[in-house]
Amino acid sequence: MRFLQLNFLPRSADTALLLLRIWHGGSLLLLHGWGKFTGFSSMADKFADPFGLGPTASLALAVLGELVCTALIVLGLFTRIAVLGSAATMATAFWYAHGGRLTGQGNGELPFIYLGVFVALFIAGAGKFSLDAKLGAKG
Repeated sequence: MRFLQLNFLPRSADTALLLLRIWHGGSLLLLHGWGKFTGFSSMADKFADPFGLGPTASLALAVLGELVCTALIVLGLFTRIAVLGSAATMATAFWYAHGGRLTGQGNGELPFIYLGVFVALFIAGAGKFSLDAKLGAKG
């Protein structure tokens, strides 16, 4: 019965935070942010414009949230501020690009999951395995 409690696994919230930062931040950076960055010129004139800033500015904000902010999240540098940028991008993708739908064709399940992870990282902070911790940031 003791085996079913999985007591043989190490318990570390800091290791879990590192895993979340690398896994989710890295996947968003590599799968979405990098593609928007490298395809910027071909996407700039036809990108969605949810705030009326123009498609080029909207794409630049998406690149900021999906590439720059997620790189900071992976490093654990200015994590809570970076998470706000990525969370805002994912909230916009979920509500605007996917209509707030979690099911059906073209659903927003993926941005919704990313958003949930970013909210958790905002609350918890980067953990002790981060540049924030090395620089003496609290939390």
